[in-house]
Amino acid sequence: MGGVTTPVQTHPAATQALLARLGPERVKTDEATCFAASFDNMRLSFMPEAVIRPDVEDDIGVVLKLANEHRVPVTVRGRGTGNTGASSPIRGGWVLHLDHWDRIEIDPISAMATVQPGAITARINELAAPHGLFFPPDPSSLKYCSIGGNIATNAGGLRAAKYGVVRDHVYALEGFLPTGEKVRWAAPLRKFVSGLNLRDLWIGSEGTLGVITRATLKLVNKPAARRTFLLACRTDEGALEAAAELMGLRVNPSVFEFLDTQTVEAAEKRRGSRVFSTAELQGVEATHALLLVEIDGHPAALAEDAVKVRAWIGRHAAAFRETDVEAEAEALWDIRRTCSQAMYALGNAKLNEDIVVPFRSYVALIRYTREVRDRVGLATPTFGHAADGNFHVHIMYDRDNPEHCRKAEKAIHEVMTKVVELGGAITGEHGIGIAKSPFLSLQHTPAEIGAMRAVKRALDPNGILAPGQMFEPLNVWEYRPVKVTLAWDKH
Repeated sequence: MGGVTTPVQTHPAATQALLARLGPERVKTDEATCFAASFDNMRLSFMPEAVIRPDVEDDIGVVLKLANEHRVPVTVRGRGTGNTGASSPIRGGWVLHLDHWDRIEIDPISAMATVQPGAITARINELAAPHGLFFPPDPSSLKYCSIGGNIATNAGGLRAAKYGVVRDHVYALEGFLPTGEKVRWAAPLRKFVSGLNLRDLWIGSEGTLGVITRATLKLVNKPAARRTFLLACRTDEGALEAAAELMGLRVNPSVFEFLDTQTVEAAEKRRGSRVFSTAELQGVEATHALLLVEIDGHPAALAEDAVKVRAWIGRHAAAFRETDVEAEAEALWDIRRTCSQAMYALGNAKLNEDIVVPFRSYVALIRYTREVRDRVGLATPTFGHAADGNFHVHIMYDRDNPEHCRKAEKAIHEVMTKVVELGGAITGEHGIGIAKSPFLSLQHTPAEIGAMRAVKRALDPNGILAPGQMFEPLNVWEYRPVKVTLAWDKH
């Protein structure tokens, strides 16, 4: 089963009215354009009937007001790097494409950046760096993803434990309500408490409550130095217990990544070589878990923390490497960056959930993923951010094997149920979209979901913005992804 592969004209009169207002240069209805805007990194295609690239803000008001008048679904899209289908137009209608809205202005005195939603996250840092500043949130797709999508999902990334998530770095937002009125939430100021905080309501709302056209971001001082450590631990449990100990030592790593034994095995297979040699591992023959630790800051403080980290490594590592040289650090990073694609050594399809659990539940989680693996016979590689408990749990399977598909569906339900039982969250940085929609009721009570729906109705009375997303369960494992090669697949 899959999404529609050709445009379906369910609102022809509205689309003709839109063409008349904005013109064919800004409104495209051809199959190729519609297909390119029909999926994100989840690759489930749902065809829209028109793709709109507005020139100016007034164009967005026109689109939204026409959509309300004719009850046309509207899905806002940036660069399509999301993992949950949140930018897929699952009800068809129109896609409002903003990837070309990519202006960036750096204010070094205020340490702020004013950006349009299509600005690529890494580009913000490129422009901030000459001023000794940077924007800390760093999703793994930062070279390709846009800041609008980062805000829409409240993205985190590898540095989140030390520097916080996107919400911690947004001063103000501008844009449009679903009904087409222009609004500004907060202002480019360090303090602002006037009225209700609707800015934070938009952050993480996944494009369901409004259209962002401009954001003012908080920048911070770029650290003067960094030091990177890669260590092998004999077991998954040992690595996670070590992670909890390091956090208790009050070392505040800028990056702290965990790769379980299944992940390391897959990554080494993709690399064609082992990360540590048998000699380095001091006789540990079995596949091992890995921890990647990076500390940053002033050189004096860094030296003090490095002493603590080395002592900690001595208590837990079977082998380790350390460097403060940029090129060598990148080599240590290589295996972490290999993880997502390496998963396919264990199956041709995956269900990937970015869950969060508290420190006390780390070991219980990893043991449960292995229990699921042993019970259903599917690999469950897990890696992620040890400093804040945001792990990426995968169920790997053969999509062409009906039995595998049934097992994968069962396994992911079991894992998500267990995560909530452990006091965790069903998503930490990817959002709900359609991928997590079957699990929303595991996390939230009917009263909580009812309150969310009430907010949605208040701001979007005709339900035109991203309808079907988040609140209506969709069994994504019943759909087949389209086979496409995206820019980030090659890296």
